[in-house]
Amino acid sequence: MKLEGIGLTDGTLTAEQVGEIVAGAAGRLDAAGKRVLVIIPDHTRSCPLPQIAALLHRRLAGRAKKLDFLIALGTHPPMTDRMIDKLLGAEPGKLGETLPGCTVFNHDWKNPAAMRKIGALPAGQVKQLTDGLFEMAVDVTVNKLIFDYDIVLVAGPVFPHEVVGFSGGAKYFFPGICGEELLNFFHWVGAVITCPRIIGSKNTPVRALLHAALDMIAGPKLAALCMVVKGHDLAGLFFGEVRESWSAAADLSDKLHITYLDKPFQSVLSCAPEMYDDLWTGAKCMYKLEPVVADGGELIIYAPHIREISVTHGRIIEQIGYHTRDYFLGQWDKFKNFPWGVVAHSTHVRGIGTYIDGVEKPRVQVTLATAIPEQTCRLVNLGYRDPASINVRDWQGKESQGMLYIPKAGEMLYKLRNGPDWQKSC
Repeated sequence: MKLEGIGLTDGTLTAEQVGEIVAGAAGRLDAAGKRVLVIIPDHTRSCPLPQIAALLHRRLAGRAKKLDFLIALGTHPPMTDRMIDKLLGAEPGKLGETLPGCTVFNHDWKNPAAMRKIGALPAGQVKQLTDGLFEMAVDVTVNKLIFDYDIVLVAGPVFPHEVVGFSGGAKYFFPGICGEELLNFFHWVGAVITCPRIIGSKNTPVRALLHAALDMIAGPKLAALCMVVKGHDLAGLFFGEVRESWSAAADLSDKLHITYLDKPFQSVLSCAPEMYDDLWTGAKCMYKLEPVVADGGELIIYAPHIREISVTHGRIIEQIGYHTRDYFLGQWDKFKNFPWGVVAHSTHVRGIGTYIDGVEKPRVQVTLATAIPEQTCRLVNLGYRDPASINVRDWQGKESQGMLYIPKAGEMLYKLRNGPDWQKSC
């Protein structure tokens, strides 16, 4: 399948260009009389999804036997009907008028009955793909709904990502619509390599694992419509085979979504947008800015709207807390039976650090200025500030004083132009 699309480093695509690319994609899918499933992101990803969904519906609904959507939740909570309406640009209760004839499914990652095992990555292959870090077989399961369709199309954005390097593409299958085994495993692989070395790196061992798992999906025809977002619009839109369309989008994301700075900052105020409704998702405000926090500095996640650690994993996080990778590796027997994906998230939030002779020394202080109670923040090993005490003007325009203000954190990656070794890509 030949790659098609447009990518701009200066400017954004017009509505006509987006429409032409989607029309071309719909034509090349050869969907006449066939069942089509579109895998889409949830509300924690920025992209003009209503526009893309409407264009796909216009081009496919009259030709395809069936057109439906599956939300790639990973382990995020299921979206309510009201949330789905908003996600796809429908008025409350009127999704059937916006996308008539379509059903929208939530991925049910915790339900074994919703999964199908499609194989296993053998220990030898895992060892090769992880550069010798791990040697163990890993089961690969995926939402069995995809096998009810003839064509499965990924339609989602590509950004720098803390676990995979760049999001999108095969990631919409794993972890987007997969089961726990591979999900937990590859998150921990990324954590062991460390977030700063993974994030913004295109060809990572984790991405190699996802592509190996993707090769196991037999039956439906797979394709991807990968978006590169700039502001509220698209700077790039690529259609083709999953790997190739993702690759083109990742190359453009590398140019548009990474900001290089010359020096680190002692205090960073990282403001979480409303689309992050718990710390599990809002923690991207740490991942994307850790490289530009000075040693001994403080990163503050400012999100007065966030009220809990994690809707899905909060109890486990309260048990293990937020710690550096070396803290867990140094006591692996104590933590190895917890879900590895949650342990990985813990290390991403706490950042780089050491654990020597029983003493943990994180490189930076991570402080929450949220609606999460102080007691809970202390319990999970994070700092606390009353969000009412934060005046963003205290950080605005203070770069020369070692203070950095990021008004919408979580998607743009910030790195040092000549950073230390622990920041260098894997």
